[in-house]
Amino acid sequence: MTSSREITHRETIGAELSGLRLDQALARLFTDYSRSRLQGWIREGRVRVDGNLLKPRDKVFAGQQVELAAVLDAQVPCRPQPIPLEIVHEDEHLVVVNKPAGLVVHPAAGNPDGTLQNALLHHDPRLEQLPRAGIVHRLDKETTGLMVVARSPLAHRRLVEALQARRIKRHYQALVVGRPTAGGTVEAPIGRHPVQRTRMAVVEGGKPAVTHFRIAEAFRIHTLLDVELESGRTHQIRVHMVWIHLPLVGDPVYGGRLKLPPKADEVTVEALRAFRRQALHARRLELEHPATGEPLAWEVPLPEDFAALLEVLRRDRDAHG
Repeated sequence: MTSSREITHRETIGAELSGLRLDQALARLFTDYSRSRLQGWIREGRVRVDGNLLKPRDKVFAGQQVELAAVLDAQVPCRPQPIPLEIVHEDEHLVVVNKPAGLVVHPAAGNPDGTLQNALLHHDPRLEQLPRAGIVHRLDKETTGLMVVARSPLAHRRLVEALQARRIKRHYQALVVGRPTAGGTVEAPIGRHPVQRTRMAVVEGGKPAVTHFRIAEAFRIHTLLDVELESGRTHQIRVHMVWIHLPLVGDPVYGGRLKLPPKADEVTVEALRAFRRQALHARRLELEHPATGEPLAWEVPLPEDFAALLEVLRRDRDAHG
């Protein structure tokens, strides 16, 4: 899995991008790639707008169809490693895993091995024939919960199509700082932060993103939310929640400073201080089987550290009721 490969992306220029230069519009459409890389692909003829080749400075307009033939650099070599996996479901086309906190999904420069992809290749060496060992969606390193992985070319193609068509339902639980009075929907475009490029943000011209949430349980200054995604943008829940002033507990990137309930005892204070990852868990996954069309659903409980923190917050709430 070390050779370069080509991936074709297709997008439509939205009204918010109309009138921008081609390279500017692409930078907002394809946030996984740098502006300089996109400009290079335009010059190499790897970008077509309504079937035509344009220059980076040419303007684009709403409704135009963009096709990008992206060439991915040689990947970090990915070798099988005997890393334990919690497998929730497995058949000839699918494997569903419950990812623990701390496990990176793909190898990258900072994490060359010890990833979910390494573990999957050890579990099934045939996954080497599929892009990224069959992984079709991601969870952040410290986010826990359910992920579906394709085991056949048919499953890979149909799962990617289902994700793009929003037919795969992903339900999360998130512990946030704040006390919303009701659930709601956040509909705000997400793109790369204009200054801090390692972060995502709600930005004009970003990719459309929709997050639904409802209150599952309220604590003194925290709330447990049930969250459902319509789209799957990078860091979507984390970005949308902080956008509405409900940052996730423990989030090292978007969470801000530690906030404690008034007059909390030492147990509560220490539990919140010790929780150093975003309190986010992918608890339920719903999809149609890519080969049979059968409706399937899986659900996994909260990991121990998350569940223990909730118990501490319940005792704190009851003690100050």
